[in-house]
Amino acid sequence: MSIRAPRKGENYELSVDLNSEYRDKRKDAIKRVIASMTVGKDVSGLFPDVLKNMQTEDLEQKKLVYLYLMNYAKTQPELVILAVNTFVKDSEDPNPLVRALAIRTMGCLRAEKIIDYLCDPLQRALRDDNPYVRKTAALCVAKLYDLKPELVIENGFLDQLRDMISDSNPMVVANTVAALTDIHISATTNQPADSTSDPAIFSITSVILNKLLIALNECSEWGRVAILNALARYDAQDDKESEHICERVVPQFQHVNGSVVLAAMKVIMIHIRKVRREELVKQLIRKMAPPLVTLLSSPPEVQWVALRNINLLLQKRSDLLSNEMRVFFCKYNDPLYVKIEKLDIMVRLASDSNVDALLSELKEYASEVDVDFVRKSIKAIGQTAISIESAAERCVNVLLELINTRVSYVVQEAVVVMKDIFRKYPSTYEGVIPTLCANLEELDEPEAKTSLIWIIGEYADKIDNADELLGIFVDSFTEESYQVQLQTLTAVVKLFLKKPDSSQGVVQRVLNTATKDCDSPDVRDRAYIYWRLLSTDPGAAKAVVLAHRPPISIPRTTVSPALLEELLGEISSLASVYHKPAQTFVGHGRVGADSVQRKGSEISDAQKALQTVAAGQQAENLLDFGDDSAQDGQPSGLAATQILPSTPAAANFLSGTSANPLDDLVSIFGGMETTGMSAGSPSAALSPTLASLSSPFEGFGGSPALPSQPAQNVQPQEDLLGLF
Repeated sequence: MSIRAPRKGENYELSVDLNSEYRDKRKDAIKRVIASMTVGKDVSGLFPDVLKNMQTEDLEQKKLVYLYLMNYAKTQPELVILAVNTFVKDSEDPNPLVRALAIRTMGCLRAEKIIDYLCDPLQRALRDDNPYVRKTAALCVAKLYDLKPELVIENGFLDQLRDMISDSNPMVVANTVAALTDIHISATTNQPADSTSDPAIFSITSVILNKLLIALNECSEWGRVAILNALARYDAQDDKESEHICERVVPQFQHVNGSVVLAAMKVIMIHIRKVRREELVKQLIRKMAPPLVTLLSSPPEVQWVALRNINLLLQKRSDLLSNEMRVFFCKYNDPLYVKIEKLDIMVRLASDSNVDALLSELKEYASEVDVDFVRKSIKAIGQTAISIESAAERCVNVLLELINTRVSYVVQEAVVVMKDIFRKYPSTYEGVIPTLCANLEELDEPEAKTSLIWIIGEYADKIDNADELLGIFVDSFTEESYQVQLQTLTAVVKLFLKKPDSSQGVVQRVLNTATKDCDSPDVRDRAYIYWRLLSTDPGAAKAVVLAHRPPISIPRTTVSPALLEELLGEISSLASVYHKPAQTFVGHGRVGADSVQRKGSEISDAQKALQTVAAGQQAENLLDFGDDSAQDGQPSGLAATQILPSTPAAANFLSGTSANPLDDLVSIFGGMETTGMSAGSPSAALSPTLASLSSPFEGFGGSPALPSQPAQNVQPQEDLLGLF
């Protein structure tokens, strides 16, 4: 039972007023209780006093008391029983608003003790003469199913819901569909979706389809969303039925609510797959453009959701908004997240006919004050150049104009973009290289430096002072970031392979620095590889370092085709906004991304135990440098766990039928000396590894040693670096 409030303080005053003989005073006290509850104060001690005010003719007061009950029903489940009689009485009230309020509140209480009392009032409400009560009762069935599914099935509520799809009132139909869909989702999460044995499964037939299409145009906006989501689940029998659904759904494009518009888009994108008439497909695509454009006049948050969905639609239907480029031009007061989405869509819509307008707009954006937006704009110019070959020269000219502004971050991003253009069109725009090299001192970001170094290395034979330019980076080699060091190393080797006479000094300097003074293992390893290649086989070095690289391209979609089809079926949901399947960010009441990533890689606890014991035994034997010869085909250590299940003891241990798991573990590893552990002594296993590790670095006081071969085969002229 609750603890009574002390005889002083705010709660005591409220308690006195709640028990006042004056109706107005009691109502005012209830309002103050609700206000305190809303701001987070604990007023649960007033539960009995508030409960006394339930039986009243004042509808406003009744709503307030019901609101209090819903909030504190979980903390005071014993006292909620006292309210049951009033609920049952209210469910038979002449006023339909009171009847619906009683049913709604009983469904929201979520207290186990009153669920059984809810069934009879709910049965009456589902057959009520007033459609408002019926539509409220339909949603209450879904709430009851969430609490106690077997109770819903035993009382026949599901059958009543299915009958209510034929209701004359469209709002009742919409709420019924919403309730059946929720129950269907709840049922299918606990069993395979293709199972039809569960009575809670909501299968849409052609008869139900026609009833839904009739109710679609007459219910409220949220009712329309529920019906459209149900239509998206329907599997059309043939192309005629798909055409019929599309024609009946198209009028929803004109609705003022963006959620209805996107839900209609989803239905069209799903059912258009089966439409065979090309002219109808083109007509439907043409009708989808205006409502999408209209969504862009919404508030920024709605705009962003619309833009994310438009991005997804364009990946499937690139011609959807081909003539609407200008509506995606950024406004001065757009938030950054909206501007970035618009940039992405503009690049997707770019074509020969509108590329001039696009470049002019992007050039304007590059002079904005927002650095992130400027960078994205310059990157968009590069993407346009890569995707439209005929416009590449115009894009390069715009980039040169931006480089001439000498604004640091603009120059650096332009250099990065130019590197991508060189990769797409090799040996085409070499005339801009002097301009890029002239801005060397402007670069202070690793990505910009690596881009310019790559360009110098790639075109070293055409740049007269390439060795001087790369020498600048070699001088500061140890101070640069790892990615700059790696790119400098590769570029210098390219320079040496193209101009061996003039660059021996710089290549020897960079290899010495990289192998001796650099603390990055990646950089050291690459330097060793290059050194060995250059000192043994220059032809192989050229084949590796100067290999032909295919030109880059921009993928048309950002997700796989299968995932794209799945996401198109989730338009107007979070999945289509994140561009990720729902299971990656929503689990059963928790975030499920980790469980999705772990799927397929989990191993049993018993297998983990076997691996732990095997690893321990292997670790103990690492110091045993015996000379026993290895037996072929017998693994040891962790590898032995792959064959352990073949022993009877391990089979019992893994299956969980072991009488004494500890004895089984001992028996599993007790015979390892005769099977796995004696199979190859650690010294036999380690000696080749040590030999292979030492051979690449042999003689590395100054340089890598050559592979074992007759000394007379090495001619003086083959020693390119003059190191031997």
